[in-house]
Amino acid sequence: MQFRDLCAQYRALKPEIDAGIQEVINSSAFILGKPVTELENKLAKYVGRKHCVTCANGTDALQLALMIWGIGPGDAVFTSDFTYFASAGTTSILGGTPVLVDIDLSTFNMDPDALERQIERVLAEGKLKPKAVVPVDLFGQPADYDRILPIATKYGLNVLEDGAQGFGGSMHGKMACSFGDISTTSFFPAKPLGCYGDGGAIFTDDDEVDARLRSMRAQGKSPVDKYDNREIGMNSRLDTIQAAILLPKFKAFVEHEVDDVNRVADRYTERLKNKYVTPTVLPGFVSSWAQYTILMENREKRDAMQAKLKEQGIPSMVYYPRGLHQQEAYKWMGLEDSMYPNTIEATNRVLSLPMHPYLKDEDIDLICNILLED
Repeated sequence: MQFRDLCAQYRALKPEIDAGIQEVINSSAFILGKPVTELENKLAKYVGRKHCVTCANGTDALQLALMIWGIGPGDAVFTSDFTYFASAGTTSILGGTPVLVDIDLSTFNMDPDALERQIERVLAEGKLKPKAVVPVDLFGQPADYDRILPIATKYGLNVLEDGAQGFGGSMHGKMACSFGDISTTSFFPAKPLGCYGDGGAIFTDDDEVDARLRSMRAQGKSPVDKYDNREIGMNSRLDTIQAAILLPKFKAFVEHEVDDVNRVADRYTERLKNKYVTPTVLPGFVSSWAQYTILMENREKRDAMQAKLKEQGIPSMVYYPRGLHQQEAYKWMGLEDSMYPNTIEATNRVLSLPMHPYLKDEDIDLICNILLED
């Protein structure tokens, strides 16, 4: 059994994927070929934003967005403590300071009350200038933008939606990657919409931001002369072959995969809800289920269950075993665990189960039967 069965997806989409790859090879347009533009247009329309700019990976997408805002030394950027390192590391790369925010344990997303406390703390200390907030759409569900966006407005902060795991989710009918000033996603293979390598995208409604992003993903080149570099950028373009792979995958994603993965989640929840803390999807929200993550009673029982599943050939994962404040790279901040009680609780109790649109009912039941054994 696979944790996220990309082989099953490939078998279902093989003719379209193979044909797309072959067309790129025949054209020899390996960089910024027609499939890239076609994909960008379709993604922007799906999300509900004016522009989509693809790039080499989700981390670059975050960094390019922060570069647009000139994030650098002395700037504070607020993000979740319970997330993948890139959500904070991209701020550090640019010389800014990530300010880590505790989560809501029910959704694993940024706690808006904790965000405002951290903003007030930074302002009171007077050492950093609050510039932006990077909410993370963790495990497939959008962050609580109903509350986060007004806080950002109150303190004059730009909002960068990290939708690496949230693409395909929605809040009150508005799609993930449509919130905030700029939004990003990742096409890492295990993401809700993944390619066969690395890839990412940035979404904006601002024409000037769109033009700058297209320049900055190509070393800051002029739109009329590629050897006239207007500002310092990056080399971060989505390969045409990856775009050709993503086009049929995106079609399946829209037509049935989001529905299918929600069916899988519903079956898990129905079987497990009386014994475990199953994922909370807030009213009016839809998750794209990058992960299906339950809360066990404690670390010991979590680790024992993970070992038991492994014995039966069933993979599971712990996302994440430590908060960002516990990472070696951020030990210099001297942040105490007591500042992040919900993050600590999550690291001790989370267990993510196999999750993908092609997971069969009999496999779900096999997993649940093991979890429900006394």
